[in-house]
Amino acid sequence: MPNSTISAARDPEPVPSRRRPTRIVGRALTCTVFALAGVLFYVSAHAARGIDLRSDNSLLRLSDVIQQRSDQNQQTQSELSDLQQKADQLVKQQAGTPSGGDPLAALRDQTGLDPLQGPGLTVTLNDAPPGATAKIAGVPEPGVNDLVIHQQDIQAVVNALWRGGAAGVQVMDQRLISTSAVRCVGNTLLLQGRVYSPPYVIRAVGRTADLRAAVDGDPSIHTYLQYVAAYGLGWKLQENGELNLPGYTGSTDLHAAQGQ
Repeated sequence: MPNSTISAARDPEPVPSRRRPTRIVGRALTCTVFALAGVLFYVSAHAARGIDLRSDNSLLRLSDVIQQRSDQNQQTQSELSDLQQKADQLVKQQAGTPSGGDPLAALRDQTGLDPLQGPGLTVTLNDAPPGATAKIAGVPEPGVNDLVIHQQDIQAVVNALWRGGAAGVQVMDQRLISTSAVRCVGNTLLLQGRVYSPPYVIRAVGRTADLRAAVDGDPSIHTYLQYVAAYGLGWKLQENGELNLPGYTGSTDLHAAQGQ
């Protein structure tokens, strides 16, 4: 009895196990990992939409398109070369016809791209002197606009020279072509992107008698000459036995204004 009592007193009380909570946490982490992996697989499949991302053929298709365009460009270039050769042959045939002359050369002369030499006229327009007053009795005193050169004055001279058969016309230091436009802003001239101040010098190559007759018979120039006499605007017409006009060197591209 005593022995059993002592043995019972020495038996330790059962100690709670510490392994069960560890197993629960591990299982929870494992489930979480598998759940995240499932989400990642779903997102990847949804983004790829069933396409194998590593074997996408988009790059192959792009290279095919590039090659196709390259082949088309090469074919177009070959066709262009053939057409250019045919055009050159036609030009040579036309130049060798009995009618004579190269039609392209004749057209080039009319464009104003080449220098031009020959007899002609020089016309100089200038503003009236500062403080100019009426020089003729009975004529009213001039206003500001009566004493300066206007756009229509320069245009009148240029148009008269063209009508007189001018082979080429130069305003200041620039050769005029078919697309040239004479514009004035205030009392300054705007011509082909450059600005000039008076006196304005206009030269034309052609038959001198025909050019002079066209200038003398122009009504707008006749009106301008009345202001020359009344207020002292500048006017000088000179016949030249030999003039040298430069070829046009600006852009020949046409530009159109576009509305906003």
